[in-house]
Amino acid sequence: MAEPYTIQPGSGRTLDLGTFEAVVLADSAQTDGEFSLLRTQREPLGFGPPMHIHHDAAEAFYVLEGTYAMFFGDRREECPPGTFVYVPRGAAHTFQVVSTEPGMKLNLFTPAAMIGFFERLASAQGENDASEEVLDAIAREHGMEIVGPVPDLYL
Repeated sequence: MAEPYTIQPGSGRTLDLGTFEAVVLADSAQTDGEFSLLRTQREPLGFGPPMHIHHDAAEAFYVLEGTYAMFFGDRREECPPGTFVYVPRGAAHTFQVVSTEPGMKLNLFTPAAMIGFFERLASAQGENDASEEVLDAIAREHGMEIVGPVPDLYL
């Protein structure tokens, strides 16, 4: 059974993903699989992942800093700080930082998912082994399907 815990400001397990960082605030073990929570930060202008689908979890974002453009299929929405975004399981989506100020947001997955994806991607980045093929394999291992081109700043 999960135990109550706190993470103080500036704490959490930081994963260095090259272009950005993901700070793990809650993972499956800490929440009995209920949810996982990351803070992604240092996302530069133009940064974003390929269009993708999560087959095993819904995802929500809360924008803390910077402005993002969220894409849901062909739909685009501007998301300044304070914006909440919900993406149901199975919905194609992506985002891109559109402000000169680096982006920072909370990323919630329910049930718990994606921590392993970010851990494996950080490891591949650290070993200079991050390629589109590796990204696709890591995504498939973690219930994610890439359905669009991989932007230059992502790897």
